[in-house]
Amino acid sequence: MARTNFEQLLQAGCHFGHLKRKWNPAMAPYIFMERNGIHIIDLNKTVVKIDEAAEVLKNLVKQGKKVLFVGTKRQAKEVVAARAKEVGMPYITERWAGGMLTNNATIRNSIKKMGKIDKMMTDGTFDHISKRERLQIVRQRAKLELNLGSISDMRGLPAALFVVDVMKEEIAVKEAVRCGIPVFAIVDTNSNPNNIDYVIPANDDATSSIDTILGAVVEAIKEGQEERKIEHADEEAQRAEAEAAGKDEHAPRRKRIAKSNKAPKADEKAEEPQAE
Repeated sequence: MARTNFEQLLQAGCHFGHLKRKWNPAMAPYIFMERNGIHIIDLNKTVVKIDEAAEVLKNLVKQGKKVLFVGTKRQAKEVVAARAKEVGMPYITERWAGGMLTNNATIRNSIKKMGKIDKMMTDGTFDHISKRERLQIVRQRAKLELNLGSISDMRGLPAALFVVDVMKEEIAVKEAVRCGIPVFAIVDTNSNPNNIDYVIPANDDATSSIDTILGAVVEAIKEGQEERKIEHADEEAQRAEAEAAGKDEHAPRRKRIAKSNKAPKADEKAEEPQAE
């Protein structure tokens, strides 16, 4: 069963592309027609592409992997943050810091710096520095939180990147390609889909369009997380059964040993000479 349908995408305005004069010819396979100088996206193909992307993401998450969501444009910020939080995934809605993927060690150091500042605030260090220094450190902490707080729990590189507007997030896409990280993206008619592994042709400017597509993707991720929990529970149950079975195998032997230890005492008592 499809995760979205034609009517749902139509109501969300996913079919509206850009002006014909702004189009990227590489998007031709996903364009249905032109109306009043605007390209109309083939939503039947969008439905299929959403399903393909969602299934792959579901399987990645089922393996315990992370998906990094990126949407720094005004229309996408709140939606991306809200949807990513639903499934506990890292996200970037402020400026993309160059080297976030290609120089991940530096980014990790910046995140560690946030932790050090937090420690300074609680261990009394702030009591021994000037008010001016405290203010500078607090401002530095706020800036780091704004840009990197949403990825502070991400250990190492993500398994995949989900991007809203590949033109806006061009640097992020380039870094992902360079690192060999698969890119999932909402791609509008003015964008180049050639570097995108999983293209979702749709309007990337309307909040309703972005939210509808992300909603379908997040539901698939939830399914992957739930299946992972079930698998872990089954593994734990099997492990417990195996341990219990191992204990049961040794039980008869322990009984035999206990019985044999008692037997000689009985025999000795029987052979004991009677008093004359």
